Amino acid sequence: MSSFSLSDLETIVRERAKAPPEQSWTAKLVAAGQSKAAKKLGEEAVEAVIAAVTNDRQNLTYEAADMLYHLLVVLKIADIPLADVMGELERRTTQSGLAEKANRQPS
Repeated sequence: MSSFSLSDLETIVRERAKAPPEQSWTAKLVAAGQSKAAKKLGEEAVEAVIAAVTNDRQNLTYEAADMLYHLLVVLKIADIPLADVMGELERRTTQSGLAEKANRQPS
């Protein structure tokens, strides 16, 4: 198993976002803004869903990696550290998913 982590990827995204947009896909996405980055995240999510429902394990792995990368770009643009997301996930583990969902306030 790889020792590469989402934290490692977050660091790479943060560093590459500083590059000139013509030298880095990450910088290009950041420069294009949240709308473009979020659209790419959505496209990758749809591709991951298609791979999942067609039982295409290899493509699902590839698309899941794309999705995680684009999610971290969206979080970077929003200035939301991965630690905040991980903290929210940790908070949710204190109860079952069904209980957590039942306790949500309606929007």
